[in-house]
Amino acid sequence: MKVVDTHCDALYKMWQHGSAMRFENADDLQTNLTRLKEGQVAVQCFAVFVDPAIQTSQQFQVALDQIDLFHTEILQKHPMIKQITSWDALDRLQPGEIGALLTLEGVDVIGNDLARLRTLYRLGIRSVGLTWNFANLCADGCWEQRGAGLTRLGEEVVKLNNDYRIWTDVSHLSERSFWDVLALAEYPIASHSNAKAVCDHARNLSDEQATALFEKGGFIGIVFYPPFVKKAETVTVDDVLFHIEHFCALGGVKHIGFGSDFDGIDTFVHGLEDASKYQRFIETLLKYYKEEDVKGFAYENFLNHRPGRTPKEST
Repeated sequence: MKVVDTHCDALYKMWQHGSAMRFENADDLQTNLTRLKEGQVAVQCFAVFVDPAIQTSQQFQVALDQIDLFHTEILQKHPMIKQITSWDALDRLQPGEIGALLTLEGVDVIGNDLARLRTLYRLGIRSVGLTWNFANLCADGCWEQRGAGLTRLGEEVVKLNNDYRIWTDVSHLSERSFWDVLALAEYPIASHSNAKAVCDHARNLSDEQATALFEKGGFIGIVFYPPFVKKAETVTVDDVLFHIEHFCALGGVKHIGFGSDFDGIDTFVHGLEDASKYQRFIETLLKYYKEEDVKGFAYENFLNHRPGRTPKEST
């Protein structure tokens, strides 16, 4: 069964290691090409992430460098990988091809310059998360103690996402920022978050948040990072199932998928250590859910929650 994954950090890891890390088969890449093929991943979202500790003056360039790596090391060297820059292009993928979407994890890189954000759209960014855990000029993240919401600039970013039919990603936001985004965003998602009722972590979503996101037509990618799954030394696939079941009980059976966070994590769910394990995970899901529902989790829910057939910019 084909699979869609809404979040990985392969680009950041490749940027850290340079050209020595080969996307085709690097052991240190949980989402290398060999593993994506084995896991039958048909669409992979690649996050552009720039550590906030990097000097502000260098951050936009680092984002561009990661996008350049995406083109030179992933697309150019592997013709079966096709960049998705319009939502309807997902329908034109051929058997054996892998769709690749660029996403932005934190808008620190644009400073207060919306022209930079529009440039990133033109380079293929199709999902924008406002923060990575802490505060920036747009919003507070989930680890910012004051817990504030969107700034006026943050509101402008969300409105611009709407205009260009770009997902606004609520993973990493403070709770107040989440609600501010949900009030404005036409296309909200949580690319990699779990259920707080199952595992009480700042990065997870409360029942109220998840239900509101479902009612708004949003989408949640179940994340495989053990601290977001269960507070235990060993975390298994069964523990991940509790999050899926909980979201389904809240009415989310048509609103959830997978957002692994591979290559952004250093500990792993037993049995879900990299993208090659996806088919084994699917087999487990089929023991508990109807095939129709598992197809939804694996790829159909993602396809059904696309913002539109083509970005407004290209019409």
